[in-house]
Amino acid sequence: MRSPRLSKAGRRALVAVGLVASVAIVGIGVVDASSSGGGADARSQLTLIAPAAAGGGWDGAAREAQQALRAQGIVNNTQVVNIPGAGGTIGLSQFTGMAGDAATMMVMGITMLGAININGSDVDLGDVTPIARLADDYDVVVVPADSPILTLDDLMQAWREDPQRFSFGGGSLGSVDQMIISRMAQQNDIDPAGVNYIAYSGGGELATSLMSGTIKASVSGYEDFVDQIDAGNLRALAISAPEPVPAIDLPTLVELGYDVSLTNWRGIVAPPGITDEQRAELEAIVTELVDTPEWRDALERNRWTDTFAVGDEFAEGLRTETEFVDGIWADLGY
Repeated sequence: MRSPRLSKAGRRALVAVGLVASVAIVGIGVVDASSSGGGADARSQLTLIAPAAAGGGWDGAAREAQQALRAQGIVNNTQVVNIPGAGGTIGLSQFTGMAGDAATMMVMGITMLGAININGSDVDLGDVTPIARLADDYDVVVVPADSPILTLDDLMQAWREDPQRFSFGGGSLGSVDQMIISRMAQQNDIDPAGVNYIAYSGGGELATSLMSGTIKASVSGYEDFVDQIDAGNLRALAISAPEPVPAIDLPTLVELGYDVSLTNWRGIVAPPGITDEQRAELEAIVTELVDTPEWRDALERNRWTDTFAVGDEFAEGLRTETEFVDGIWADLGY
């Protein structure tokens, strides 16, 4: 059953409660991150914050970067610290408090833009220092293998016939998964605000819920589902890419006649208050990172598309993406 919508004040209150809980859970790691990074040189010791639990997309990107930086000696010591909760906004809130720390960066992406809206966050990405866009990931539309739904058109018809009872699963509230489903609803003459959307913390839970019949369909990262797709437990119907992806043998939503093409891009930012010289050094580190064979291997293994953009190019793109995502959620009343 769909949860009632909270007021913006209510959403902020929930985020505040989550922040207190998160501090209690990850306090040691955050202290380590801030104390080790503060005053340190990024080449000698760098902290990468993943504002999500271990095993998620941001965590995966941070750990792939950590391995590449270590393997090539770009940074002497790199650690990853997880600060999960509220679509990354708890991590963002703590990160903005690390002003001037030029030895810490945070992985982020489009889901954080949505979560800022959904959760009524008091901080946003205007409060950080943009460094680079790293790569694009793609969502996939899936149903259980034993579902009578065989095609995307079948799904749209079944959804349109009984939208309140047709349950979709995806990532955290505000995630790119929810954005894609909302856009699909608009294309299917369904009120996006009335979508029966159930948020999950990870792809494993989503796959289990699909196979148990708890939800009828899901939209989430392709890598979340690829093992179950290959095993014949889930049926993939389409991907969210703007054009076909050679490494993923599926039609796009656009090819199937639905004007929906959001990508789950990954970026990296620094805290506010760093100097121009410190920002240039972090940009240089990330530029060296994406040129490593280890990072190129990560792109191939994870089926990510290289969309590297650094410095002002990324900052401008981030402003554009923020306006775009704000527009999506404004349409939904947030």
